[in-house]
Amino acid sequence: MPEYKIKKLSDYKWEVQKEEKSGMRVPGIIFADREILETAEKEKTLDQLINVANLPGILKASFAMPDIHYGYGFPIGGVAAFDLEDGVISPGGVGYDISCGVRLLRTNIDAGDISSRLETIMYKLYSSIPKGVGSKGKIKLAKHQMDKLFTCGTGWAVKQGYGWQEDIEYTEENGCMDGANPDYVSNQAYGRGSDQSGTLGSGNHFIEVQKVAEIFDAQAAAAMGLYQNQVTVMIHSGSRGLGHQICSDYLRVMQQSQWAGKIKLPDRQLACAPISSQEGKRYFGAMVCAVNYAMVNRHCLAHWVRLAFESVFNKSAEKMDMSLIYDVSHNIAKIEEHMVNGSYKKVCVHRKGATRSFGPLRPEIPQKYKNMGQPVIIPGDMGRYSYIMTGTKKAMEESFGSTCHGAGRLMSRSRAQKEIDGAKLQKELLDKKGIIVLAASISGLAEEAPDAYKDVSKVVEIVHNAGLSKKVARLEPLGVIKG
Repeated sequence: MPEYKIKKLSDYKWEVQKEEKSGMRVPGIIFADREILETAEKEKTLDQLINVANLPGILKASFAMPDIHYGYGFPIGGVAAFDLEDGVISPGGVGYDISCGVRLLRTNIDAGDISSRLETIMYKLYSSIPKGVGSKGKIKLAKHQMDKLFTCGTGWAVKQGYGWQEDIEYTEENGCMDGANPDYVSNQAYGRGSDQSGTLGSGNHFIEVQKVAEIFDAQAAAAMGLYQNQVTVMIHSGSRGLGHQICSDYLRVMQQSQWAGKIKLPDRQLACAPISSQEGKRYFGAMVCAVNYAMVNRHCLAHWVRLAFESVFNKSAEKMDMSLIYDVSHNIAKIEEHMVNGSYKKVCVHRKGATRSFGPLRPEIPQKYKNMGQPVIIPGDMGRYSYIMTGTKKAMEESFGSTCHGAGRLMSRSRAQKEIDGAKLQKELLDKKGIIVLAASISGLAEEAPDAYKDVSKVVEIVHNAGLSKKVARLEPLGVIKG
């Protein structure tokens, strides 16, 4: 195990000091308590934090959130910003599930009023929403239709009759990130994405019916339309096979390009190219297509959720106030304006397993949330809880407006499969907590067991106390659909 030179900056912030012999251009910063820091050391995740600090054009530091765990190239929970002229863009710094993210719907239904119909609504959601590995959806798209989706995002979906116009305002980037270029998407990626829009997928993706269990910030909760014992619905999914293919395609492009020989890397999984290069521009244009696809995917999943609730409650979604609180991605690279060395400049921020946490008055935030900061959605595990937070001014200063994205894994998927019985877990969640869990694969439930994850409340306390985001409400699961 390497000897890390770590300096404590506060109870929740640590610096892995810059060492030129290891190629570090900037220090590493990890937001964690001592226990999480020690776990990251043992798992060699700090090696990945240090490796990212080697990349050309990196600004300020290589950052890690408290949900940090081992990933492809970049650690999951990693954040790095790069200069647009001297810096690079790396598919491993975004990940395979491009724009994997979370969408939260509210309702005006009280948790007590749903209990008698919970089983009915869960089975209705289970039967009406495509899920699982390679699942195909209800939306089949030709290439020219996908081009429209790539370049118009959720605006395209609304015109097709999916979702509501107002959803656009409460989606990051207004549901359509600029810079999509379908010419840079491979035929194989088109093929994988043609019938997966509006599908849940597998792994840690889910649709969860929840209740608001605790409110920490009454003013922010009121702005979001949240109140005690209210039913909410959380949707977690991404760009499916399309994003995976785009990541694979461009890892290969960058590993075989001229830059592979010119940029010295400590790990070939960090394959990258200058942001300003042809390879960098092509990856960015294809990645944005996947980002817009992922936002449409969650938008359409929300459409199916509303229809399911309408059929069970015999009311319109409008009458049940099934409005979108927010939709935000946590695997993405974005061109954003941040303060660097005393002046604002545009930089490319990679967030891999990390969520945007913009503070008050940023122009990117919906008007309703402008004075309190952007809503931040932090899913936990299916046996405990999730959180709603808000972005902060301090996050803008300390982490390029970033915070954690979830609980973070404690066990690998293979270890969880060996040690945990999925069927037994499903029964225990129902018998002990009354949580209905329905899954496309019972064996796959073991991978997503609460014991396979850190306690999200601990992760949330760290980012709250570090000032990267502020607690608003805690949500508890009532029923869960897993891919």
